[in-house]
Amino acid sequence: MPDKKVLIIGGGVAGLSAAIELAKLDVKVVLIEKEKTVGGYARQFTCKATDECVKCGACIVEGKIDEAVSHPNITICAGVCLTEIVQHDRFVISFIDRNNEKQACEVDAVVMATGFQPFDPINKPFGYKRFDDVITNLDLEKRLHQERAVKRPSDGSVPGKIAFIQCVGSRDSSLNHLWCSKVCCGSSLRMAKLIKSREESTEISFFYIDVQTFGKDFQYHYDLIRDQVRMIRAIPGDIFLTADRKLKLEYYLPAERKQIEELFDLVVLSVGITPNRNADPIAEKIGLKSTGSGFLDEQSMVSVPGVFTVGTARGPKSIAESVADAGRVALDVLNYFKAQHN
Repeated sequence: MPDKKVLIIGGGVAGLSAAIELAKLDVKVVLIEKEKTVGGYARQFTCKATDECVKCGACIVEGKIDEAVSHPNITICAGVCLTEIVQHDRFVISFIDRNNEKQACEVDAVVMATGFQPFDPINKPFGYKRFDDVITNLDLEKRLHQERAVKRPSDGSVPGKIAFIQCVGSRDSSLNHLWCSKVCCGSSLRMAKLIKSREESTEISFFYIDVQTFGKDFQYHYDLIRDQVRMIRAIPGDIFLTADRKLKLEYYLPAERKQIEELFDLVVLSVGITPNRNADPIAEKIGLKSTGSGFLDEQSMVSVPGVFTVGTARGPKSIAESVADAGRVALDVLNYFKAQHN
């Protein structure tokens, strides 16, 4: 449909993939991204392969960026601020580009690929932002992407004992975050295996509620990983800093009715996927209203004709699931155009 144009808001892996799928259908695409580069959080992820690919999806992102940038049907505008969306016969879009100049365009449909916000654990009792050696899984992704060895932020030493704590900001009734973020278990266990492959002497403990499956080869990879990682079905209640700069975790083992205190050198908090509240003003401009969890999925929002959502804007998804969802939304947009034509 060469006479149709679609605006995609968000340049993460879902937005890029949706742009590519629509461009292949001969639809013109304008993709806008508020950051100066596209790729989103996924661009910061490290490949977690050791002796074989573990299907983490990190390698997908650069390929999507290259394909989108080079496709003649796709125009990418990064570092922009969306100021207005008005719907008449078409959608009229106004934004300020990275040169602080006002721009405008008209499109026939809008795809919200506004992604997610990682949960901020600063108010949890784990000492994040108070203790240097308590970091998030996203912090660890960046560190593994940049350096071979994991080091303690406090002193640059290689940690002998690392604890991964799952479900920080997910499956938490006190926050009304009742959903599972789906990707944290797989990501953390893959990172644990990668760390062990680079520094075999590192002791890693994995604190969890239960383990979310990841990928069709889950059992095979899980069996390999749990032989190298101590699995503890408990979530620590508090973390304290000792006089010798160790992190003391307190946790309870229900089966043994035992309260445990244990020292670690580094603690990694697997923070949950939460709705991107920065996207709320954009959604309001279009007329979308989330009525449920805050994600823009079909079950929890008031829909607007010609407006679609994709990827983690709709709820927790892996990189592979976000790419697959882009194929779904491209067909939805195409069917919308066909229905208009008829």
